Amino acid sequence: MSTPPADDARPWAPSTRAVTAGRPAREPDAEVGPPISLSSTYVASPDPEARGYARTGNRTWEALEEAVGGLEGGSALAFSSGMAAISAALELAPAGGVVVAPDGAYNTTLALLDDLAALGRVVVRRVPLADTAAVLAALDGAEGGLLWVESPSNPLLDVAEIAVLCAAARERGMTSVADNTFATPLLQRPLDLGADVVVHSVTKHLAGHSDVVLGAAVTRDPGLHARLQRQRTVRGGIPGPFEAWLALRGVRTLALRVERAQASAQVLAQRLLDHPAVERVRYPGLPGDPGHARAAAQMDGPGTIVSIEVRGGAAAADALVAGTRLWVPATSLGGVESLLERRRRIPAEPPTVPEHLVRLSVGIEDVEDLWADLARALDAVAR
Repeated sequence: MSTPPADDARPWAPSTRAVTAGRPAREPDAEVGPPISLSSTYVASPDPEARGYARTGNRTWEALEEAVGGLEGGSALAFSSGMAAISAALELAPAGGVVVAPDGAYNTTLALLDDLAALGRVVVRRVPLADTAAVLAALDGAEGGLLWVESPSNPLLDVAEIAVLCAAARERGMTSVADNTFATPLLQRPLDLGADVVVHSVTKHLAGHSDVVLGAAVTRDPGLHARLQRQRTVRGGIPGPFEAWLALRGVRTLALRVERAQASAQVLAQRLLDHPAVERVRYPGLPGDPGHARAAAQMDGPGTIVSIEVRGGAAAADALVAGTRLWVPATSLGGVESLLERRRRIPAEPPTVPEHLVRLSVGIEDVEDLWADLARALDAVAR
């Protein structure tokens, strides 16, 4: 169901595939949506590839995997969390190999890299990912290792030249992994840009309702897929069927949610530029943003996340967060509700993130209501 009829040569748009993928075959009296399969055990089969036990497969996961894989252009595996998917992807690095990673990215990814480095499992080279020359220099001598890309990055919204970096990694025999959580496959498809593996926190935009914790990894390489699947099976990072069903339901409205939230983010970012309480606005949709040209070249839109630096330091940023009524102070993003947070309040946040940076995850509320609430809190900070 994820491809058009044979007599229609035009491929379906991603927004259509998000609605159609992962559905049962169109037959009389068939369910329109996939059911939730809650069985932990299956009747024995002579086929060695059969499920046999729920840790090796589940029909509800497979429906979600078909949808996510179809959107990214590869074969997907669902995991119990975004970090479970990230952990499995990092295991693709050879023992003692070099991992070239951003110096500003999702803090738990960086914490895991620190743990792996402390155990001697990998050697980590951290670089500013938006500095292509610096990344290319870090790749020298890292042959056979792993390149980790997060673009736009969390929470700095740096934009990497994904195609250039992944091509350079491939020349050195390195595996490249791209975290596409911020952009979603509707706005950016790293596999098309040369990445070997894409990871997602499905918890965020894909599920979209702040009620699921899941992850996913997608690849076109059968060998990498097999290795990732073994990591999931052996280490037990499997998703729950109900969570997978909820996430798939969220994917159905992904295009509408991203379109609405992105349009609002663009309006808010433009207005925030002129507010006296705001020292800097980070958003690739702004013509003056350092990542604007790259985002325009490799993305279908700048996304739904805006980061600002508040005049007056951490105390002023905390006052902004505390002063909103509609915006929810919370650690997450990509849901229907708008959230904000001073990121350095989290001890694990890397020092590359300014103390006074507030990340805004724009939801689907009315943009004028969002602005009125934000401007009122900013006005109070500026007084």
